[in-house]
Order: sequence, then C-alpha cells, then structure tokens
Amino acid sequence: MSEAVRLVVDGDRCIGAGQCELAEPELFRVDDDTAVAEVLGSGMLALDRAEVVVDRCPSGAISIEEPAAD
Repeated sequence: MSEAVRLVVDGDRCIGAGQCELAEPELFRVDDDTAVAEVLGSGMLALDRAEVVVDRCPSGAISIEEPAAD
C-alpha cells in the first residue's frame, strides 16, 4: 500500500475537463457554475492513485501538495 498524499487544485489553471472527477468521484467535483474542480473532504489519496489523477489533468491544475518543511 502506498503512502497517502494531499491533492490540490489550482483554480486559475483548471479548465473544467472533469478527468479528475471521472477518476476519483469521491474526491473531486467540477462546479457547475464556475467549471472549476474542487477537492472534497481532506484531499487525501494513496500516492499511486494520486499520480494517475495528476497525469490525467489536461491543464496541469492538480498537484500533490508537498509536506511543510520542519
């Protein structure tokens, strides 16, 4: 099992293609009014699944949040 990571969406880059929502419907929703994806809940997902979502985003708006440096 891979580690869990947090995904974030850059609303300025999102084009509302919905690939994230198709891949992980429990984690993403594309707003009907703004056509911008949003992360639902904690945004946490297993690293292997997170990498798939990041790769599928045509605008590059989804990224894995880097942990804060101590």
